[in-house]
Amino acid sequence: MDQSGNVDFRRNLKLLRTAKGMGQRELAELMNTTIKTISHWETGYSEPSIVQLICLADIFDVTLDDLVGRDV
Repeated sequence: MDQSGNVDFRRNLKLLRTAKGMGQRELAELMNTTIKTISHWETGYSEPSIVQLICLADIFDVTLDDLVGRDV
C-alpha cells in the first residue's frame, strides 16, 4: 500500500515488468494493447480492467493480491 492506504498497483507492475527484463513494448504486445496504455498504468493515469489484471497476473505468475499489493 502507498502512504494514502491505497494499493500500489502501478509500482508493482513496473517492478514485476523490469524484474522479468521486459520493456513496455513487449508487455504491450503480450497484452494486445499499446505502450501508451502500459505507461498510463505505471503512472497511475488509468487502471486496467479486471480481465486485464488477470492476464497480467498470469504473465507474471503472481496472484491478483500480489499484483495490486493487497495484504490479506
